[in-house]
Amino acid sequence: MTRLLETPYGTQDFLPSEAATLRAVERKIAELFASFGYEQVVTPTMEYLETLTTSSGRAIEPHLFKMFDRNNRTLALRHEMTTPIARLTVNRLKNSPLPLKLSYVANVFRFRQNQPGRQCEFNQAGVELLGVSNAFADAEVVALAAQALQAAGLRDFTICLGQVDFAAALTEDLSPEIQSEIKSALERHDLVALEKLPVDANLKALPKLRGGAEILSAAQKIARNERSRLALDNLAEIYRLLEVYGVADKISFDLGLIRDFEYYTGMVFEAYAAGVGYSLAGGGRYDRMLEDFGVACPATGFAVGIERILDARKFQGVTETSAARKIFVGYATGFEDAAIRRANELRTDGNVVELSLTAQTHTQAETSCATKNCSELIYVE
Repeated sequence: MTRLLETPYGTQDFLPSEAATLRAVERKIAELFASFGYEQVVTPTMEYLETLTTSSGRAIEPHLFKMFDRNNRTLALRHEMTTPIARLTVNRLKNSPLPLKLSYVANVFRFRQNQPGRQCEFNQAGVELLGVSNAFADAEVVALAAQALQAAGLRDFTICLGQVDFAAALTEDLSPEIQSEIKSALERHDLVALEKLPVDANLKALPKLRGGAEILSAAQKIARNERSRLALDNLAEIYRLLEVYGVADKISFDLGLIRDFEYYTGMVFEAYAAGVGYSLAGGGRYDRMLEDFGVACPATGFAVGIERILDARKFQGVTETSAARKIFVGYATGFEDAAIRRANELRTDGNVVELSLTAQTHTQAETSCATKNCSELIYVE
């Protein structure tokens, strides 16, 4: 009997006020995406397992929630939105002119250890910019991520910006085994493991290359080939454009930031806020991902975690949701029809209106108005 009242592992309920804040944040972010020209798409909550576990997503399979359809084909709940959008793009939007700018707001599922900021069901909003491979496109998505956090009410946050190609270029002359160990240590932020590897001091110093624009100059001193220098030039150009966008004050460079060597191909970033020990947003360039679906197409994008943003809002004391004014309409006995007409008029004007379901005295209506947290009482008599 107790289990009847529990939610499954890694999930949660949102009470009315919490749900209102969640939807308000999602709405503001979706409106911002639309203002940049991104068109929203909706994909199925479940996909065929082979769709979600292409070459760039095989490592995620142990974390997927799986099931079978009536034809005994294996399905899985989506664990992120980039892969379904890649499928949709190649299958349904293949004749659309490029660049293609798509956005989404969706719930996704991933089985993992339940801890703060990491649930099995969570909500994301994000964009995918397909068909352009330049720094201008990368700068747009980073700027959009910064503005999305601002639209959600956050002011105190930092976006850490890195470049996968820089680290990859520094390791390309090493054996595949050592390259793999370096990449694994960087992805896991395991400085102890990195320090033990038989590599030069420049590679071990990668995680220490963090800070403002001066980091790019310091990194130039250890850039050992054209590929690594081009990676730094790419970051410098992205940063210049972010200055034009007016969000450069939110940017910090982190050349040890490697989200996934097998997936990302260039710029990568993560957003953090004080008091929250996990990233609020993340993304980057993934030019090889659509090849899994038979089409070579450059791409860049990001996702923000809505619940994580809500956690950061609480820590920063953000309470506003810009909710519409709520009015309570009460009425005396015999004035039911007039009360319905008045409530309809108020809703037509854009108000949120709760109409009493029974006749009340004025005093009773005042009590109901306060109980329902309405800002105004209109009493019909």
